[in-house]
Amino acid sequence: MRVKILGSAAGGGFPQWNCACPNCRAWRTGAFHGKARTQAQVAISASFRNEDLSWFLLGASPDLRAQIEGTPELHPREGVRQSPIAGAVLANADIDHALGLLLLRELQPLRVYATDSIRRVLCDDNSMFAMLQRIPGQVTWTSFAPGPTFPLLNAMGEDSTLRCRALSLGTHYPAYVSPLRQSELTFGEASLGLIIESPSGKRLAYMPAVPQIDNALLKEFDSADVLLFDGTFWSDDELIRIQGNGQTAQQMGHVPVSSAGGSLSKLAGLRRPRRIYIHINNTNPMLNEGGPEYRQVREAGWEIAEDGWQFDL
Repeated sequence: MRVKILGSAAGGGFPQWNCACPNCRAWRTGAFHGKARTQAQVAISASFRNEDLSWFLLGASPDLRAQIEGTPELHPREGVRQSPIAGAVLANADIDHALGLLLLRELQPLRVYATDSIRRVLCDDNSMFAMLQRIPGQVTWTSFAPGPTFPLLNAMGEDSTLRCRALSLGTHYPAYVSPLRQSELTFGEASLGLIIESPSGKRLAYMPAVPQIDNALLKEFDSADVLLFDGTFWSDDELIRIQGNGQTAQQMGHVPVSSAGGSLSKLAGLRRPRRIYIHINNTNPMLNEGGPEYRQVREAGWEIAEDGWQFDL
């Protein structure tokens, strides 16, 4: 399985357009020791040979068009209209996870995997997503539920040989989903982590939004070869300290990186997977490669994802 990290930041990217936090301000003045990042996006393929690659997206970032243009493997290869992107797997209905689907509206056949609840939020409640259903076969929606393993097929039903399994991680739907609609949905389908298995049995765990870590999750993580884990906030009160108000990281569905209950501590016992933080908020001080937080993460054996990374499993 080939894995490409097209984007590594949380919603809004880094720097964020309307933010003057210390990170964003320093980056704009040229004083920041770190890299800009687009919003989190991962693409996977079962093949290592570029001419054979058929890609599936994990989520659909608002930055997807620029990410595709910056990735030659995702460019059209033949004919007037064609794409090696075969489909997408949605882990939630958040704007920064699903809006990119609307950028793929040019009548390209795609298969989109989503739980019934996520599909209802997007298709039944948001008229713009009708742009994905203008002609028969434009987008084939395929339902899945947390727990069972399912194959990743392209729009024509051809098997990629990749297998996916979803873990239920959170119960909160995005703020734009009305209370009435939320009462009709399955809460265990609100926010998911994804386990992708290659034909050789190698496993990628993609976990961009994790509200808590329990023993069952630890077992899942230690069975993976690569763990892409929620690195959104360094501290639980990060936004409150910077903005003067707002919610804690955990109230927003993210376990922070630091503190006794944070992921650096909770996941310190993992031995098998390569550990990479992804979905990093623009306020997170570990983005600063000259700072103590960055050094702490690297000394603990973790990496911090950057746009454009690629690895094979």
